[in-house]
Amino acid sequence: MAAILLVYATGEGQTATVADRITERLRDAGHEVTANNVADLRGVDLADYDAVLLGASIHLGKAQDSMVKFARTHRDALDAMPNGFFEVSLSAASEDPERQAEARQYVAEFREATGWEPDIVGIFGGAFRYSQYGFLKRRLMKRIAADFTGDTDASRDYEYTDWDAVTAFTDDFAAIVETSEPTEATP
Repeated sequence: MAAILLVYATGEGQTATVADRITERLRDAGHEVTANNVADLRGVDLADYDAVLLGASIHLGKAQDSMVKFARTHRDALDAMPNGFFEVSLSAASEDPERQAEARQYVAEFREATGWEPDIVGIFGGAFRYSQYGFLKRRLMKRIAADFTGDTDASRDYEYTDWDAVTAFTDDFAAIVETSEPTEATP
C-alpha cells in the first residue's frame, strides 16, 4: 500500500489525538504511516512518500504559524501527490451556524496563507482540557467555553471531536490515495 506522511500542529493535544486515530485507521487499512508533530520535524523529503496529510488546530482564529510555513514551503510537492488537510477547532464543535461558518473560514484563510488547495478537507471539534490549564488559562477558557459550548464546569475535561466524522474523513482520504495513479518519472 501507500507510504503516507501525516504532519500535525497541536496546541493542547487534541489535534495529536485526532492524528493518532487517523494514523491507526490508515495502518489498519494496510498503509505505512509516519506521523510527526511539525515542531519536531526536521529535513523531511516529501518525495519519500506517496501521500501527505496535514492537520492543524485553530487558536485565536488561525492555524499555527509552523503549519502555515510547512504547507507554504512544500506546496509544490503537496500538489504533486494525493494530499489532505484537517482542522481541529472549537468553532467546529458548536451547532451554531455562525460558528460552523467560522470553522470553514479558518480553512479558507489557511488556503489563502499557504497557496495550497488540499484534495480533501476535514473539520473537527476540539476539546477543553481544564485539568491541564493553570489558574489564569482556566479562567480564560471558561469565558471562551461560555460562548462556544456552555461547558464551564472546570472540574472536568470536555471533548467535542466527532470520531465517526474522523473515521469517514480518513476512509475518504484513503480512497483518494488508493485510487491515485502513480506518476512515472520521465527521463
